[in-house]
Amino acid sequence: MAEEQAPEPESDAASGGRAADKAGQGVVAAFGRSLKTLRTRAGMEREEFGKRLGYSASTIASFEQGRRIPPPRAIERSDEVLDAGGLLTVWKDQLEKAQYPAFFQGMAELEKQAIELLSYSKLMVTGLLQTEEYMRALLAMRRPPLEQEIIEQRVMARLARQDIFDRRPAPLLSFVMDEAVIRHRYGGKEVLRGQLEHLLLIGARRNVELQVMPTDCEDNAGVNGPFTVVTRKDGKQFLYVEVTNISSLETDPEQAVLASARYGIIRSQALSPRESLAFIEKLLGEV
Repeated sequence: MAEEQAPEPESDAASGGRAADKAGQGVVAAFGRSLKTLRTRAGMEREEFGKRLGYSASTIASFEQGRRIPPPRAIERSDEVLDAGGLLTVWKDQLEKAQYPAFFQGMAELEKQAIELLSYSKLMVTGLLQTEEYMRALLAMRRPPLEQEIIEQRVMARLARQDIFDRRPAPLLSFVMDEAVIRHRYGGKEVLRGQLEHLLLIGARRNVELQVMPTDCEDNAGVNGPFTVVTRKDGKQFLYVEVTNISSLETDPEQAVLASARYGIIRSQALSPRESLAFIEKLLGEV
């Protein structure tokens, strides 16, 4: 294994994932208690406090009860309104980490440091490319069902990750997805239509290359499954693989290099970016 350690945590042990999830829930609950204590000391009702922040009283209650994680701006504004002197903003990093499932927390941190990201998808549109409606459709299909608060939390977390497209300097982003991925009508025709339109917009960005692997392709170096290769600012490469909520974030440089080479072969076998956007546009006309 490489001496450089991957961002924490990442574990493919189910028990470790559950422990990390519980730890994250504890952080959210502790923040909620602190928020309620400071609001009460300030003599402010939830309704008044909510108006100052731009939220309903019920949303403030969900923050205080640990059922929902407030976005960074809401944490900063809460600290200002309650004159907390940084007692709330100190929680920002821990809360940001807690909003992701335990198995994905290491990868979420790595995405923030990426100068290049290569992603191959076989089952669904990858999270960085999903529309909000598509996200909700996927999360609603989970079995056993997710609680509504968890769905909201994960939707907000995925949307926040998409800041990567507007980062400066812009990272190089490449996505290859099997044709079946963009044909699945998860959530219905309108959800798929919106998702395809979104792919066309993202694919037109100068720092993004989006490609489709057609089903009639006789060779596909990605038959082993989906994966992502991330290159960090310091040049270190990491390989991320996820299957049914179990993930592996590989720090061995040899594995990352081999995966990167495999991705290059996959790209050469797929439709070109120009051909892929034309294919998606044609598919959009058929939905």
